[in-house]
Amino acid sequence: MATTIRRAVIPAAGIGSRMLPLTKAIPKEMLPVGDRPVIEHTVRELVASGITDITIVVSGGKSLIQDHFRPNPALVEQLQADGKDAYAQAVEDVAELARAGHITYQDQHGPYGNGTPVLNAARGLGGDEPMLVLWPDDVFVAEVPRAQQLIAAYEATGCPVLALMPMDRSQSERYGVPVVHEDLGDGLLRVSGLLEKPKPADAPSDFAAIGGYVVTPGIVEELHEATVRWARRRTGEVYLTDAINAYAETRAVYGQVIAGRWYDTGNPADYLVAQFAHALADPEYGPILRSLAAGEEKSG
Repeated sequence: MATTIRRAVIPAAGIGSRMLPLTKAIPKEMLPVGDRPVIEHTVRELVASGITDITIVVSGGKSLIQDHFRPNPALVEQLQADGKDAYAQAVEDVAELARAGHITYQDQHGPYGNGTPVLNAARGLGGDEPMLVLWPDDVFVAEVPRAQQLIAAYEATGCPVLALMPMDRSQSERYGVPVVHEDLGDGLLRVSGLLEKPKPADAPSDFAAIGGYVVTPGIVEELHEATVRWARRRTGEVYLTDAINAYAETRAVYGQVIAGRWYDTGNPADYLVAQFAHALADPEYGPILRSLAAGEEKSG
């Protein structure tokens, strides 16, 4: 699939503190949703959307991510020798996915905050063209991949784009909430900034910004300036939201309301929801879970 955006960044350097002790030894990005780790869902979405250059920004203790996507000819050969061709093909498919996305890895360096991995990757990629940024603890189920919807919004506007979902205002303190300037139809909104985790009475709209961005060189420049300021005083954090707000003071930013279902896996409750939703949709496992639930209702 030809696309105006070829590059994507997956920040994967966090420690997963909300999922401890599960993430003490296992990177949160490698926790399974269905039969694959959550980060593989993100990579598959990007490749299906035409992305051909994926940078995963990592920190110490994340070698399992690289091991997962690395080819393993010895394992494939053993599985084939044992007559387990389907398993051998599954292992090869993951390696082919990594090749299609041309996955590279970069160590995170710099101040705390989710803007740092984006700036790290942008520097490595040259920072002279737009790129997608997707967090690796989100799973989207949609007829048109979320990444593809974001790319379409960028192609229509030529400006930075935020992924948005409708939100109940009672949940506003969990999210960044966009200030909507204009509704252009088909889920495309002109926004003038984001308010981080406002109280419900202060929420400027009924939308939440959720794990997906088209970041342009202008946003990267704002991240660079924020890092320069941080280096002068060595306090505070560098956040992507702050760079977007600074950019939006003088230039256009858009939000795209994503058509589909969003599952967050970054905390225990939402992770369980994602697991069960995936299993219920599976033709093999769904009937088992429904039967189990029906049995519990009868016994209750």
